[in-house]
Formats: sequence, structure tokens, C-alpha cells
Amino acid sequence: MESQSRSIHNKRSTAMIPALLFLSLIHGVHCFYLPGVAPEDFQNVSSPLGDPLKVKVNKLTSIKTQLPYSYYSLPFCTPEKIVDSAENLGEVLRGDRIENSPYAFTMQEPQLCTVLCRIMIDAKTAKQFKEKIDDEYRVNMILDNLPLVVPIKRLDQASNTVYQLGYHIGLKGQYAGNKEEKYFIHNHLAFTVKYHRDLQTGSSKIVGFEVKPYSIKHEYEGKWSEKTRLTTCNPHTKRTVVNSNTPLEVEVNKEIIFSYDVEYQESDVKWASRWDSYLLMSDDQIHWFSIVNSLMIVLFLTGMVAMIMLRTLYRDISKYNELETQEEALEETGWKLVHGDVFRPPSNSDLLCVYVGTGVQFLGMVLVTMIFAVLGFLSPSNRGGLMTAMLLLWVSMGIFAGYASTNLYKMFKGAEWKKIAAKTAFMFPAIVFVIFFVLNALIWGQKSSGAVPFGTMFALVFLWFGISVPLVIVGGYVGFKKPAMEDPVKTNKIPRQIPEQAWYMNPIFSILIGGILPFGAVFIELFFILTSIWLNQFYYMFGFLFLVFIILLITCAEITIVLCYFQLCSEDYKWWWRSYLTSGSSALYLFFYAAFYFFTKLEITKLVSGILYFGYMLIASYAFFVLTGTIGFYACFCFTRLIYSSLKID
Repeated sequence: MESQSRSIHNKRSTAMIPALLFLSLIHGVHCFYLPGVAPEDFQNVSSPLGDPLKVKVNKLTSIKTQLPYSYYSLPFCTPEKIVDSAENLGEVLRGDRIENSPYAFTMQEPQLCTVLCRIMIDAKTAKQFKEKIDDEYRVNMILDNLPLVVPIKRLDQASNTVYQLGYHIGLKGQYAGNKEEKYFIHNHLAFTVKYHRDLQTGSSKIVGFEVKPYSIKHEYEGKWSEKTRLTTCNPHTKRTVVNSNTPLEVEVNKEIIFSYDVEYQESDVKWASRWDSYLLMSDDQIHWFSIVNSLMIVLFLTGMVAMIMLRTLYRDISKYNELETQEEALEETGWKLVHGDVFRPPSNSDLLCVYVGTGVQFLGMVLVTMIFAVLGFLSPSNRGGLMTAMLLLWVSMGIFAGYASTNLYKMFKGAEWKKIAAKTAFMFPAIVFVIFFVLNALIWGQKSSGAVPFGTMFALVFLWFGISVPLVIVGGYVGFKKPAMEDPVKTNKIPRQIPEQAWYMNPIFSILIGGILPFGAVFIELFFILTSIWLNQFYYMFGFLFLVFIILLITCAEITIVLCYFQLCSEDYKWWWRSYLTSGSSALYLFFYAAFYFFTKLEITKLVSGILYFGYMLIASYAFFVLTGTIGFYACFCFTRLIYSSLKID
């Protein structure tokens, strides 16, 4: 599992090719830094005062439970006063809890065997440590906005070093000749701080933060005091910790002595490239080629579909317009016969308007987020930036949701635009909020730092009611005031009877078939996204993801048009809802794939963790349904208006 999760990050630069090509066309752009991610210079120890380095601790994470906990939820060594760092909205929702630590670093001042503190283990403490070790929790730290990583040598990869985010609290093992499983804690940390020196100013910038954790049973002479020197690790005798041959077992009424080393290494890596080692992880070239191959197949299929449709429609329209008499027109079969019913308002038209408006809101949010991400505004160095941007863009796009829903509603000859605007503002967010609230209650029950606090919950409600709802109402007012589009053909007063359909034109079968191709366009990329979310990895393939998103738009549009055309040819004019559900059904396959990923790739065993996984994936699938459904609807809407406006009907 570990090796597979690590193997997905190689050649990230290749995935950024589209973005780099785009950026290379821009001239005269001045350099600037985003707030919070600007470089910081540090003076070395040879200066009158060497600059102190602030080491911060972040949450404890586990890929087995998916429940983050604050660092000080375990009885680690604490500073005199614990100070919380200001977190943005995205960081809070991710469960980040960034706090100060007792680790004292000074720039370019090596430290050897610095004792942090000594604690005694009681029954409660031992149980806490054992539970976290059993669930494979990792400790996350931050130095100059760089996360702590553990370098791991790999002999079977092109790049022989890969990086694991955070270090494990401890491990389980057995003594030689004993089958009983014991719990050992990593109590000695060997830090390596990499820096890049500026030859002009003499200052340095931090470009790497690594650690090697060890479990060692420290020994000392006499009784313990603050001035006690360790015999297992002593800077005066040059004795250092290089292995865990004498590990420290977690036992009741025993002591744990926490210690650490700090080593400084000068690096040729410049500050602007310091994230490359985190993002350019090892991978097989075959994996990249398989992704490209899948995308080329999808492009080829959609190109073929478009060409066939254009040829077929051109022939059908030409034949129909050449008919001379009404009798010949009546003899003609297919989509031409339902021109008097094709624009008849569907059943539950109010609900359709609401979902179309919500889909427009999602489309705008995703599109703008993708553009910002491709341009580098949402890099991993800006923790929580992606989620914060998506939330703010979601509420900002409310004006387009209101406009789209009420304008379509007016075309259906509706008059109560306020009701439609209100439903658009509340329906989707309310459903998501209820699911989110239930999941958050479960997280609260586990006393996890991933639980959203009351203040953040209030902020989310304010974004919804204070910004999103008013914008949807304003957009709804503007959309309803604008004249509705006129139908290209008149609608008959009496509905036409729909003939019996072939088995393959059954609505359920047709809708399920229609979702396969859009899902096929994204399912490989979906593996990367799920792995980054649930296996605690970085995701930075936004250039490639943007291409996949464009292909998804094209695929959703074309498969919906094809099936809509076949439906109209069989004289079934009820295309409104089916066009939405055809491409929207890809969300069903997405959820099934998420379930497959859960049982084959993850090691989640706790019931609460499983409920959280499927709860969040249900929200993601619901959002994907609204997005793809709206794309398919508008594609079919434009298609039907185009072909029926080309007919010569008296």
C-alpha cells in the first residue's frame, strides 16, 4: 500500500506541460509572491545573532482512520505556552491545527542529542500511544512553511529517494525469540535542515526539512535532573543515535526521554524549486503513457461521434426541406415528426430549472478554480488555499445560478421566479450541509481535530446566507427580467402519442449507457485525486487535470447529443430530463469506483472512518452529477434548437 501510494507522484512536471506552454506565451510578466508564501531570509550563526527558526507542529494523521488529531492530544513535550497559529478557512476544514513547539533551532547551529523532556507513562498515556501506533498515525511538522518529510531509499526506482509526509509515532514489532507483539515509540528525531545560501547578501533560505526517527531506550547515571547527561547519546563523547537496535517499549510506569539532533546542509536547490522534491516523486513511465493513451481514445471516439452526427443531420435536414407536399411530410418518420412537441415543457420543470442553475454555479466555480490552479495561484505551499478558493468562488457564482434557473423557468412560461430562485439558493447547499453536519457530529464524537468548530460553522453559514443567497436572488431577478428565448417551432396544443420504444431505447438503459463515456474520460485521473485525498499525498497535476476537464466537457456534450438524436428519431420527444440524466449518470459510476477504491486500496477498518469516506464521496458524486448533468442538458438544448430551426415548417 505504501509503495503504491508513493508511486503516483513521478514526473509531475510532465503533467504541467500544458500550463508551461500557456505561460510561455505571456510576455512582460513581473515576479510577485502570494501572501504567506514569500521567501524569508535567515542570518547564520556567524552573525552577531543567529536567527531562530520556528518549528511548528501540525495535526496527527492516519490513512487507516482518516481522523486527524491535534499534536498535543498526545502527551508530547510542550512549550511554556501553546500558541495556535492563525489558520485560513481551508486549513480548518482540512483539520489542520498548527501550533508552536518546544523545538529550538538556530540557523546553521548544529545540535547533538538535545534533551527535550522526560515523561512518565501511566496506564492512560500508554493506551493513547498504543492506539495511535496501532492506527499508524504520523506526526506532521512545519518549518518555514515546508512540511516535514522522511527520506526513504528505494533501490527499485529510477530516483532512489522518495519522501513520506510526517514520521510515524512508533511501530509494532517483536523481540528475537518472542512472538508477543510490542509497541515502540520514536523518541529521538534526527532533523536535517537544508538551506540555500545567497552569495551576495550572505543570508540563507530554507529549502528542505527532513527527519529520521529512531526508537532508543536512553540511559543515564544517577537520578534524573535537568542537567543529567545521557550515556546513550552524548555530544561530549561524540556518541550519536544512528539506529534503533535498543528500542524504547511503551510500558506502564516507565519513562520516555525525548531528544533530537539538528544538522544543516547547504543545498544547490533554489528557494523557487524547493517544492520539487515533494511533488516530483518516482513513478513508472508506463503509467503516464497509459493515461495519454486513454485520453487519445476518448478524443478519437468523440471526434468520430461528432463527424457521424454532422453527416447524418445534414442529410436528414436536406431531405426534409426538399419535400414538396404535406402528404410527403406526413410519410416521413423520425425526429422531424415531433417538431410540434419537442419544446413542450417537461414534468417537474421547476426542479429541472433549479438543478440547471446549480450546475451553472458549479461549472463556473470549477472552471475559474482550474484556471487559478494552472497559473500557480493554488500551489501546495499555500495550505488550504484550494478549498478556500473553491468556497469563495462557489458563493460568488450564485449570481449565475439564479440567472440560469429563472431564465429557463421563464421560457417554460413560469411566473413565480422568486420561488425558483429560493429553491436554487437552498436546495443543493441544504442537502450537502445536512450530510456534512452529520459527518461532523461523528468526528466530534471521536474528539478529532477534523471536527469543524462552531466559529467556522458560523462562517460557512454566513457565506451561504449572507453572500450566496442574495447573489442568487439578484441573478434570478435579472434572469427573469430578460426576455425568454423563443422556440424555433410552435408547440401543438394536444401532446403527440409516443410509439412503443425498442428495448435499447428504454430510458433507464439509455441513461446508464450514456454515463460510461464521461466517466471513462476521468477515471484514471480520479485515481490520482483519491490517492492524494485519502492517502495523504500532494496533488499538483492541475495542468493535466485542466485538459481532462475540457475532455470531460466535450464528452458529456457529445454523448448526450448522440443519445438525444436517437431518442428523437424514435419519436420520443421527452428529452429534457433525459438529457440531464444521461451525462449525469456518470456520477453513479464515480461512486461505484469510489467504493471499489475503498475496498481495494485503503486499509480503513473503523466504522466511523468508513462512514466518513462514503459520506464525503456521496457529496462529491452528487456535485459531479449536477455538473455533468448541466453540461449534457445545455448541449442537447442547443442541439435541438439548432436542428429544428433549420426546418422549413409552415
